[in-house]
Amino acid sequence: MHNEITKALETLKKGGLILYPTDTVWGIGCDATNPEAIDAVFKLKQRDDSKALLCLVNDFKMLNEFVEEVPEVAYDILKYAAKPTTIIYDDPIRVAENLVAKDNTLAIRVAKDDFCKQLIRKFRRPIISTSANISGAPTPKSFKEISTQILEGVDYVVNLHQSKKAEKPSAIIKLTKDGKVTVIRK
Repeated sequence: MHNEITKALETLKKGGLILYPTDTVWGIGCDATNPEAIDAVFKLKQRDDSKALLCLVNDFKMLNEFVEEVPEVAYDILKYAAKPTTIIYDDPIRVAENLVAKDNTLAIRVAKDDFCKQLIRKFRRPIISTSANISGAPTPKSFKEISTQILEGVDYVVNLHQSKKAEKPSAIIKLTKDGKVTVIRK
């Protein structure tokens, strides 16, 4: 795993795109603070840039570095969640502007996958995580289902867990500063 982290890290530092296993599905990733890399993800996915992407952080400390004010209830939600859970926060900070939704929100998940946690910790910045498919196409349930277009469109494919079946996409919850909770996807 160490070698794969090193190669993925080199790619991210150069502004490149990686294809990597997450705690949910295979994802396309890049530096969440690099607007050109984020544009490349939108282009590869053929996705309208008005559709927001999510990013991964490795722990609560990093979460606090990229959200102006994390509501207290977020910690309880994440602590007791039975499955990977992405939370949409108000007022993200220190990320690329083209990552932030028009309503000044950003979807962030604290990674549970060991590879992701180690990669993000060493990179010291959040990374994008968006499903490895062209926009509108089904989310691949395994590495074998990822299209050639995606495989050839990234700069590095992580050579781990390629035989593992993907988990379901994460739950998504929108959480406003005043503590209002809205379930977007169970």
